[in-house]
Amino acid sequence: MSKLIIASLAAACALAAQDSPRPKNTYHSTGGGSAQPRLVSPEVKSDGAIVFRLRAPQASQVMLSFSGSKPMTKDAAGVWTATAGPMEPEIYPYNFVVDGVRILDPANPNLKNGRMPDASIVEVPGSPPRFDELQAVPHGALNIRSYISTPLKKPRKLYVYTPPQYDTEPARRFPVLYLRHGSGDNEENWSATGRAGVILDNLIARRKAAPMIIVMPNGDTDGSWAGGSSPEGIELLSQELRSDIIPLIDRTYRVARGRENRAITGLSMGGGQAFTMGLKRLDLFAWVGEFSSGLVSDTDFKLEKHLPGFLDHPEEVNRKLRLLFLSCGTEDPRYPGQLDLADTLKQHGIRFVWYPSPGVHEWKVWRHALAEFAQRAFQEVRQ
Repeated sequence: MSKLIIASLAAACALAAQDSPRPKNTYHSTGGGSAQPRLVSPEVKSDGAIVFRLRAPQASQVMLSFSGSKPMTKDAAGVWTATAGPMEPEIYPYNFVVDGVRILDPANPNLKNGRMPDASIVEVPGSPPRFDELQAVPHGALNIRSYISTPLKKPRKLYVYTPPQYDTEPARRFPVLYLRHGSGDNEENWSATGRAGVILDNLIARRKAAPMIIVMPNGDTDGSWAGGSSPEGIELLSQELRSDIIPLIDRTYRVARGRENRAITGLSMGGGQAFTMGLKRLDLFAWVGEFSSGLVSDTDFKLEKHLPGFLDHPEEVNRKLRLLFLSCGTEDPRYPGQLDLADTLKQHGIRFVWYPSPGVHEWKVWRHALAEFAQRAFQEVRQ
């Protein structure tokens, strides 16, 4: 078939298409009458009360899981509603249970992120803003760094907070806090959910904490419990910290060198990691903490097993440690085990700071613990 014939056929098809009836335009940019109005959930009232809503017309029962379980009521449009509070200014997790199935709030983009989002988040703002809320103060920066883990032989990421002074004082060097997350979380959570940078911005602005760099690595080797909590998993993470993470930070950022300028702490799983990693390597860390660690709270936990020789020379430990910090929520099942650990340390003459905080195993406890730890660390460089 010649090119002339092909071109003629194409032109004829184009003319036929122009003559065929066009489909009617029914699009409405506002959504049209058939679209459902956007559901607002959660809605925080001026008095601190929180209204939760879920559109589920086919559901027979919906419960709100928020500091306990509360039934929700359905209106004629199939929207279920429940109100909590008034609540104190704070961060709160919640879920919906629809006919026995637990779900996140589909109208709320604020989630407790991690390997698997397991709760929606609502915050009641303070007036004036709380210590963990954005305030009119100078703000630091957040960086995401990639590297290849030597012991794990795979790519990894970590988050790095730099204080406002990092940009305004280019000749200055800064101490570093290595901050570890809990089980189910990842390197993002201390920044996104824990508000670590916001907390430090506010403390630094009021000269309640030293300007410091915060490094938030991934504290899990493979996504399993053992990958972050078993002795083998913790040892791999400790090797990664020493061989990859600390050298990366030291060569990339203006860090103040030496153990006196290096701290480590964490929450839950990360608290157990920080406690054992830090106290095993007092040549690297002078400031060590843990928040709500399940490892050190376990009835079978023995300091002698995890830290051989640690209790044998309390004078040397006290000389090297600038801070040993323990914290836990007073309603957390781990609380009695934390008291047992405190008793053991006290019996052996090892100095520590004990900071209980109202709450269970939750972010409000850990935000307060971080704020308290940060105010105690690197005290001689506070300005």
